[in-house]
Amino acid sequence: MSRSLTRANRIDPEHRHAGARGRRSIASIELITTAALALSTAVAVTAVSIGIARAEVIGTVTKGDSASFAVALLIGLMLSAISAASAIVAVGPRPD
Repeated sequence: MSRSLTRANRIDPEHRHAGARGRRSIASIELITTAALALSTAVAVTAVSIGIARAEVIGTVTKGDSASFAVALLIGLMLSAISAASAIVAVGPRPD
């Protein structure tokens, strides 16, 4: 930027680059948040896997009692549908 434009608009060089520092700090916060979300998702998946193994749902289904498996499957499908609907809505254009 030339000196005449800088003086005419009264833009200090220090203030021009202040936004870049803010963007870097926001990006680092987003990175930490994403890592925490990934870790918590891994912990949740592990806990659910252990719960399924202890509940012996598959063994119950093979014995002929499929009601508990059907309920678990229905709840899982409902959660998947809600997640898909949320993702579809989040991708849509935002009004500015």
